[in-house]
Amino acid sequence: MKIKNICCIGAGYVGGPTMAVIAQKCPEIDVTVVDINKERIAAWNDEDVENIPIYEPGLSAVVKEARGRNLFFSTDVDAAIDKADMIFISVNTPTKTYGIGKGMAADLKYIELCARQIARVSKNDKIVVEKSTLPVRTAEALKNILDNTGNGVNYQILSNPEFLAEGTAVDDLMNPDRVLIGGDIDTPEGKEAVEALVDVYAHWVPRERLLTTNVWSSELSKLTANAFLAQRVSSINAMSELCEKTGADVNEVAKAVGMDSRIGPKFLKSSVGFGGSCFQKDILNLVYISKSFGLNEVADYWEQVILMNDHQKRRFAAKIVQTLFNTVSGKKIALLGWAFKKDTNDTRESAAIYVADYLLNEQAEIVVYDPKVKTEQIYADLDYLNTRSSEENRARVKVVNTPYEATKDAHAVAVLTEWDEFIALDWKKIYEEMLKPAFLFDGRRLLERKTKEEIGFEFYAIGS
Repeated sequence: MKIKNICCIGAGYVGGPTMAVIAQKCPEIDVTVVDINKERIAAWNDEDVENIPIYEPGLSAVVKEARGRNLFFSTDVDAAIDKADMIFISVNTPTKTYGIGKGMAADLKYIELCARQIARVSKNDKIVVEKSTLPVRTAEALKNILDNTGNGVNYQILSNPEFLAEGTAVDDLMNPDRVLIGGDIDTPEGKEAVEALVDVYAHWVPRERLLTTNVWSSELSKLTANAFLAQRVSSINAMSELCEKTGADVNEVAKAVGMDSRIGPKFLKSSVGFGGSCFQKDILNLVYISKSFGLNEVADYWEQVILMNDHQKRRFAAKIVQTLFNTVSGKKIALLGWAFKKDTNDTRESAAIYVADYLLNEQAEIVVYDPKVKTEQIYADLDYLNTRSSEENRARVKVVNTPYEATKDAHAVAVLTEWDEFIALDWKKIYEEMLKPAFLFDGRRLLERKTKEEIGFEFYAIGS
């Protein structure tokens, strides 16, 4: 079965980059990315590819090559579904904020709306691919909706979870560790559908990296991968607190531990805490699924990873207050970085949001600089917490365009995103223009203690 037309519902962090790379690598396949958000689609279609809505190194060049040739961005969802042989569902699956499972379960309403729209529009057989991160057995719900519409169309449901790291998404797509495709591998139709998707990726991914499993294993593998990675971060962050009390250095501990080939060096960087759209959401999902099956010990085990992460953010903010003579009321605190990690403009679950919120509760005046995050996004992130009114957030948080503007006359500076440019700042100039004593808090272990202390900073870094 040769795929000629692909439609992807959802033009966000997963759908946009994934479809851009598929279009670039498969010039004979027409790829249409659809979204009901008109502004987002307009941004993807902007003549200047530097203005596309997602910042990822290398992404603009990929979009520039394929857009208008075989990559299209549209708000006409029905037309794209109708034309497609294969439909990727790449919509948001946020954690529920209401009802049963509030705060833990994934909210699948957007997935269900997609399924109902596909069922309403489709006139010929389709392969439907789950690209969003979903709880186990979502495919079953999808299949139920699609198979019971009574219009005689046959659907095959595949699970193809993404394993992208923001900041390196294009590279992860071009050269993946593995591509996981789950389907109904016990039936000829299911096998054929799996093979059709394998053929798409085989344009550029070596066959031995294309793993095929049953749907449930594929769905659960995604949650498990993120849970294991987040667990490593929480593990090293737990040790960072112990290091601070005992005189050990968490970077030295991480290096020694990471040289053990059974453990390996990745995801052992201590910081103010992990963020991003996946780790917290996926672990909460895992916790909820485990509880729903009565597996309370399993649920408690994974929940601890989240509790440790929340503790790390609170602890860092509390350290700032404590160091500034137990009060930050009316004091100017400069936050360098708002994105959850460098090389992305994504702020979802960023540690900076929670550190700022804690400091605002202590009556601090916050000034933020981030090279890629827009001002309105910063205010939207704080508003979403509902801790205070949007007017108060705007009155007490100032967003500026240069790091020097942020740090001028500040009592303290906190580095919350590991942007490379922060290493190269003129720290002597920053010190001279700050109030004294000048406090510098490194939440990312980005800066060198010795040189900063020689300048005159009172320096604090996590885990040392």
